[in-house]
Amino acid sequence: MKQFSFEYRGLDSFSRELCDFKARCSRGHITVKMFQVYSEILDCEKMQKVCGVIGQMFPDVVCMGCSTSGNIIDCELSGKITVVCTAFEFPTTQIRLFHYDLSEYSTEQITSSILEETSRHAWVKAIEMFFTIPQESTTKFCEGLKELRPDIQVFGGVACSDDITSDDSFVFSRESGISKHSILILFYGGDDFYVDAISVTGWKPLGRKFQVTKSNGSVLKELDGIPAYEVYRKYLNIKNDENFFYHTLEFPLFYEHNNTTILRTPVASNEDGSITMTSDIEIGSVVRISYGDPGTIVESIRHDSSRIAEFWPDLLHIFSCAARRTFWTLKEPTYEIRPFQKISSSCGFFSHGEFLRTNGNLNQHNVTLVIAAMREGQKRQSAPAASIEDNHLPKVPLVSRLATFISVTSMELEESNRKLESANEKLKTAAIIDGLTGLYNRREIQARIDEALLQLMDETFSLIMLDIDNFKQVNDTYGHQQGDNVLIGLANILQNEQAGGMHSVSAGRWGGEEFMMLLPGMEGNSAAYTANLIRKCFANTKFPDISPQTISLGVTQAKSGDTADSLCSRVDMALYQAKKSGKNKAVLI
Repeated sequence: MKQFSFEYRGLDSFSRELCDFKARCSRGHITVKMFQVYSEILDCEKMQKVCGVIGQMFPDVVCMGCSTSGNIIDCELSGKITVVCTAFEFPTTQIRLFHYDLSEYSTEQITSSILEETSRHAWVKAIEMFFTIPQESTTKFCEGLKELRPDIQVFGGVACSDDITSDDSFVFSRESGISKHSILILFYGGDDFYVDAISVTGWKPLGRKFQVTKSNGSVLKELDGIPAYEVYRKYLNIKNDENFFYHTLEFPLFYEHNNTTILRTPVASNEDGSITMTSDIEIGSVVRISYGDPGTIVESIRHDSSRIAEFWPDLLHIFSCAARRTFWTLKEPTYEIRPFQKISSSCGFFSHGEFLRTNGNLNQHNVTLVIAAMREGQKRQSAPAASIEDNHLPKVPLVSRLATFISVTSMELEESNRKLESANEKLKTAAIIDGLTGLYNRREIQARIDEALLQLMDETFSLIMLDIDNFKQVNDTYGHQQGDNVLIGLANILQNEQAGGMHSVSAGRWGGEEFMMLLPGMEGNSAAYTANLIRKCFANTKFPDISPQTISLGVTQAKSGDTADSLCSRVDMALYQAKKSGKNKAVLI
């Protein structure tokens, strides 16, 4: 198999390129079997022209494609409209394309047709799928293919657009034209055709588990007996508005389905507090909110790229969720797939959802990278997988929406915030903000504790008191300027706790090297869990010219009858016990 790619820059230049390519194919005896077109531009007329030129030059060749959120060629971003030609070198290799209009055929009719066609054609070894953004759950479709022959691999992606919050998408084939509500099914196979496929997430579960207590198909109604939306509001402070989908992209639900780890992002929040998913989540399923961890992603890529390299593919087809493109804020969007670059040629796109058959079950994924490796003939020597240079990967706090920024100083962020504030806001802020750290001062954090006590009957809360261990030695050994840098470093972590999806949390400087956090709605055990995450994060923070530092933390939950004095005394006692028992630990009272 060989891949040839073109960037569409205009009809005339594309026609010339294709004409030259046709002549080259004739001279080199290249047998072209397929064109795939990926487009970030939702322009049906332009797509018709592109397909028209291909049809004129190669009238008997399969032509298909879809809209995307970004095009990939050889593990790099490609042009807005990218055309990929695939040539097969073995005469036994076959392909066949089917275009199913979802407005004409039911899900049951489509899956029955696919099963019938594969039973009629024993040569089929793989199925590639392009979906328009589904208007309903894909669960029936996936379950409808359970009876597919076990030797057939299935992979694919959901078409998208450059606006990942939009429902606009299309697929197209030369025979059936452009459709905004269709599925393209492409069969691959033959005696000399081989395929393998993998999925990679790198997202890790965060915090407590929730059980699905009420659902109706793809509508997730309740988790642990409360409206599903409340989990996102309570723990991530995400509002139930038109931006809900965008804000939840990086925090999909993590659960096991068909013995496979699945990430599932909500597509909408509803007025009754339910959330709509892309596929069904059954009652009784145990889910957790998850977050992207760069280190885990890199390690997963390293492992799986070695597996793909050992397969020795001719081509890779890549389907990467559009949410992953936005995740690598400090890197190129294709950063994570670079290890596959030296293995073989590749093409693909950033998608709205991904499909992969694992252990005989077809699953739709979100926030996932799916890679299909294809080869004709026996294995040939291939270049080893490239490694990702991770010495510049940011260290991340485990509970933070800004997960990739913890090793980066927040000085620029603070400066940007100061520029956005008006003079009046600066004056107002100065009265409640600690000048060195940018956190609340003691007066403000104390006032917030008093307010929380007044609301205790309606909502519980917890306190975390933090103290930098052996801080006097830092000042004595390195000087007060370096001591200030340590204070600011801890403050940055606490600020990320507030900015990173936990806006209800208040953090303040209590005095000297002591800090206080107020966590509304959080019970003691959860607060202790958060405290330990902060402790580990600070221990991993690097300070120029200073050895690593540690903190001790006291944790307590407000109780009925508490006063501000009794509550603060109790959390202070917890901190004292943490200090007395060896430091660098969190103690819950």
